[in-house]
Amino acid sequence: MAFSQIPVIDLGGLRSPDLSDRKAVAAEIRHASHHVGFFYIANHGIPAEAIAATFAQTKHFFDQPLAVKNTVSITQSPISRGYEAIRQQALDQIPDLKEGYYIGVDRGADDPLVQTGTPNHGANQWPTNLPGWQEPLEAYFAMMQTLACQLMGALALSLDLDEPYFDGMLDHAMSVLRLLHYPPHPVDAMTDQLGCGAHTDWGGLTILLQDQVGGLEVCNADGNWIKAEPIPETFVINLGDMMARWTNDYYQSTLHRVINRSGKERYSMPFFFDLNYHALVECLPTCQGATNPPKYPPITAGEHIMEMYRKTYQVTAAIA
Repeated sequence: MAFSQIPVIDLGGLRSPDLSDRKAVAAEIRHASHHVGFFYIANHGIPAEAIAATFAQTKHFFDQPLAVKNTVSITQSPISRGYEAIRQQALDQIPDLKEGYYIGVDRGADDPLVQTGTPNHGANQWPTNLPGWQEPLEAYFAMMQTLACQLMGALALSLDLDEPYFDGMLDHAMSVLRLLHYPPHPVDAMTDQLGCGAHTDWGGLTILLQDQVGGLEVCNADGNWIKAEPIPETFVINLGDMMARWTNDYYQSTLHRVINRSGKERYSMPFFFDLNYHALVECLPTCQGATNPPKYPPITAGEHIMEMYRKTYQVTAAIA
């Protein structure tokens, strides 16, 4: 069935010591993940002050002159961290009308994953001329890590697995926080050019913080675009291609896009939570059977993510 709205799930039960309460929330997540691939979460436990600080620091950075932002350009980072200019990424063949800033797990030169040359693992770039900017974002990043692990436990329950089933694949998760700024949609934009082109996310799950401007749209099974309207005090959750692959396509990785028709500046902060680089993704035991064999061969999480990075940025380079 084609969905017409995105469900809202109260996460309060996940903090209950009673397993039946946690399973009740997991059942809602199962329904939303199978039928929609998107859901809002309320009662998530992230303090309003941390959310306000993240919005404030995001706006503060993007308000800087281009010359200042380019001091931490992503082109200077071997692991895709830092500032990404407008039209630098193309998620749907045409360059996107957004600018962003990548923040990942900050790993020094002595980190074992860095020493072994694991792709996309290393140090963040931080602007040196914005005192006090880094600390609130690092605090928010840590909160998102905790929330994501909680959601992975709920997803395990939703799939009739033990709650800690995924834990051993998450201790070195390839998490990335993106700060995004969407200017008002320009009148001279290319045909079919969007703030963020239609795409599915690549990895495990995404926790999206969006402002009240709106612009996110989700495609249903009939090909209609359903607005993911901002709801105060919620996050938007969506599942990525890796989770769909893991579940033999029982859970959906749903096409979505952003177009800022508001005439205002739009800000959002997706937190992409992916598995450990070397984690093996193969069809979950509860998602296969004699009449439902695995559709996909095993793959490591890192191999999949790196291929998607190459694909989207090669498209941009070709167009440029």
